[in-house]
Amino acid sequence: MPSEITIRLSQAAKDQLAWLKRHTGLTQWNELCRWALATSLRDSSPPLVQDITTDSNVEIAWKTFAGAHGDIYLSLLKQRCVADGEEPTDSAVSKTLHIHLHRGIGFLAGRQDLRSIQGLLAITTE
Repeated sequence: MPSEITIRLSQAAKDQLAWLKRHTGLTQWNELCRWALATSLRDSSPPLVQDITTDSNVEIAWKTFAGAHGDIYLSLLKQRCVADGEEPTDSAVSKTLHIHLHRGIGFLAGRQDLRSIQGLLAITTE
């Protein structure tokens, strides 16, 4: 399933990632997206937005997004599906990935104190 996933972003998420790239020094979309996903999954509340229009030209293959830790990300997504009362089917995992990724990007972009990689690390201890 994951190797078939292509992650597509909304234009708003693309713009937020561009802001994050400028302010954190991280230059790769996939690195920032990993931080965003982890940030969102850490929040136990369900994302408010369930339908996302993926209207940007940013696409990331699952293998690029997850890197060497694809099994870990997949397990976290399946665990979140179960925690949210959903069967961890391929479509549920894909939807969970997209909504949490977009919420996480919004969380990170909304942090005015996020100005470096050290700022990203500081978020993990909050």
